[in-house]
Amino acid sequence: MIRVLLADDEPLIRAGVRAVLSADQGIEVVAEAADGREAVELARSHRPDVALLDIMMPRLDGLAAAAEISAGVPGTGVIMLTTFAEDEHIARALSGGASGYLLKLGAPGELLSGVHAVAQGAAYLSPQIAQRVITALTSGTAGGRMTRAARAREQVARLTDREREVLSLVGAGCSNAEIARRLHVVEGTVKVFVSAILRSLEVRNRVQAAIVAYEAGLVDERHL
Repeated sequence: MIRVLLADDEPLIRAGVRAVLSADQGIEVVAEAADGREAVELARSHRPDVALLDIMMPRLDGLAAAAEISAGVPGTGVIMLTTFAEDEHIARALSGGASGYLLKLGAPGELLSGVHAVAQGAAYLSPQIAQRVITALTSGTAGGRMTRAARAREQVARLTDREREVLSLVGAGCSNAEIARRLHVVEGTVKVFVSAILRSLEVRNRVQAAIVAYEAGLVDERHL
């Protein structure tokens, strides 16, 4: 059972999202918060598998709450569920440790897929958000792209051959279970590899690791 914390300051939005999640027998909403500070406190007490956070909330906004949860409750994957698709919000969310970014205008199935993916240790971005990330990575001057690529290659050079193989699959959006099947290992072994990769790359989550993999040339941009 995937245990979910839902945080949004609008009761009607919470009710709608809860109804969508309740349609999946593998998901249980264990706590609800009306502001960011309450979301952080409930995440610490309930230790949910996934925290779904709105961005604009009182007391503490969702982006700040996401950073606190990612740092203080490492077993909880964070998904931003918002109407905002601006680059600034996306960048803050991903750099703050969020593993997912979904738009409220998306289909209910997208929400369920995102919750399952993040609960399984993968990253999940709405298609529109994924395209914005790719555009950001491929924009700028050629010199800037070359600098980012060189830095990413230096980071990847710290990894073993096996870790690079795992990183390429992380970059392709595979969950731990999918990576385990492809590499013919147990899922626990994949988790150990992913943890080691994040430490070596000095990144906070799988989204940031996937970006490094992309910039280092380990994965085709269509699979980011």
